[in-house]
Amino acid sequence: MFWHQSARAVRHQHQQWHLHGAALARRLVAPTTTRRPSPAARAFHTARILMAVKPVLLADIGEGIVECEIIQWFVEPGARVDEFSPLCEVQSDKASVEITSRFAGIVKKLHYDAGEMAKVGKPFVDIDIEGSDAEKDALEALTPPEPGPPAKPSSPSATSVPAPTKSTPEFRPAAQGSGHPSGVPQALDGQKGKHATLATPAVRHLTRELGVELAQIDGTGRDGRVLKEDIYKFVEQRNSVAAPAAPLEATSGTAGPASPFLSPDVSAVGPQKETPLVMTRTQEMMFKTMTRSLSIPHFLYADEVDFTSLVELRQRLNRVIAKSGVDDSHVSKLSYLPFIIKAVSMAIYKYPILNARVDVDGPNANGSGKPMLVLRSQHNIGVAMDTPSGLLVPVIKNVGSLNVLGIAAELGRLQSLAATGKLSPQDMVGGTITVSNIGSIGGTYLSPVVVEREVAILGIGRMRTVPAFSSAPGDEDRVVRRQVCNFSWSADHRVVDGATMARAADVVRSIVEEPDVMVMHLR
Repeated sequence: MFWHQSARAVRHQHQQWHLHGAALARRLVAPTTTRRPSPAARAFHTARILMAVKPVLLADIGEGIVECEIIQWFVEPGARVDEFSPLCEVQSDKASVEITSRFAGIVKKLHYDAGEMAKVGKPFVDIDIEGSDAEKDALEALTPPEPGPPAKPSSPSATSVPAPTKSTPEFRPAAQGSGHPSGVPQALDGQKGKHATLATPAVRHLTRELGVELAQIDGTGRDGRVLKEDIYKFVEQRNSVAAPAAPLEATSGTAGPASPFLSPDVSAVGPQKETPLVMTRTQEMMFKTMTRSLSIPHFLYADEVDFTSLVELRQRLNRVIAKSGVDDSHVSKLSYLPFIIKAVSMAIYKYPILNARVDVDGPNANGSGKPMLVLRSQHNIGVAMDTPSGLLVPVIKNVGSLNVLGIAAELGRLQSLAATGKLSPQDMVGGTITVSNIGSIGGTYLSPVVVEREVAILGIGRMRTVPAFSSAPGDEDRVVRRQVCNFSWSADHRVVDGATMARAADVVRSIVEEPDVMVMHLR
């Protein structure tokens, strides 16, 4: 009986295992026989492998720079770019820099608009990286064809005329029959080129000063860039169009032509109006730098320098340059500033403390908390320049190894770059002492401000002609004509005392008054 029940139980269990195994086999086989991916799914899977979105990080473009302003974009979403193609132009605390692409592909996203602040080390543009040629062909096969021309020819196409509303100037007459004056170019109503809004920071600063929109101006520069001449011509044409309406609004029949120096209407009585104005990047940089300079206790030392001998030497050297056609250094004419910069460098050899910096909490303090004075071997002299975008201080590196002609060549290069807004961050860093030639604009005396990480600065006043007594032996009572200029020094009184500053300034004065001494120090 026992064996009979056991055999029946074994047969029942064998049947259950057989049924369970069959069901499991059907489940394993079913997906490969019934669920086959559709062609569309396979194509979508392949398209995702073709492209890889790469976020492009904003690289470190200078010492201590953590953010910069996007001045203009050279691309837009959907545009195809190559490796090293320009993407955008940014303005940092130091200078404007053109950022190029590290990849070749298609722009997918711009993380910032023009005028916004971009963070260093963060993505600022996304690019789809392109695959091989076979993958490109597969991608083009999956891309739907572009739509044909619209059914209504009268409606403008969105792809043929880009944004005409912004390219139309506000001063255009509204009447149909009025037309444009002969002086206004007809291109203002036409189609803008793809580079219509490209301009340097200096040009953009000028548009803000004159109150014009960059998109309204037709650029005549390379690739459609807007130049200063284009802005002045645009403003002149705008004023010529608005001028005929002035006599109609005049209240007096004897009123003459409008003058830009006329005072506003004083009959309009109203409360005082205050208009907030956002600082430019150059003004922000100056605000931060001068705020930090407030912690430096200044003292001023002024001296009068006789430029008569230097004027004669400069005239002789300029005649030699004009005759011999010295163009190796691309210097066609010498100014006084290279001689002064060389004289400052020669004085630093005797008083190296003027080329030092104060280290309070840096690594040179050895963790003791005591301030240290760090001497520097190279004479990197910064030169303050008045540019269309504001005050900039590019640096002439290693002045001690340059002669006057080499200093003049480097000074000319920096001035040209500053005028066009193309100074690089490397041109703006590393200064050890600063020279400000404010006298080229005006002013006899000044009180310059010492820059952080420096201990002295020289301000040069305007050169003027004065009567003076002759210094020739036996002819001291004779009055002669002299060219004099005032030098104004400011120094950090924490490390530079008045006597040291007076002695160093006297060395500079003696070299400028006897410029032949520089011949003995040629390098």
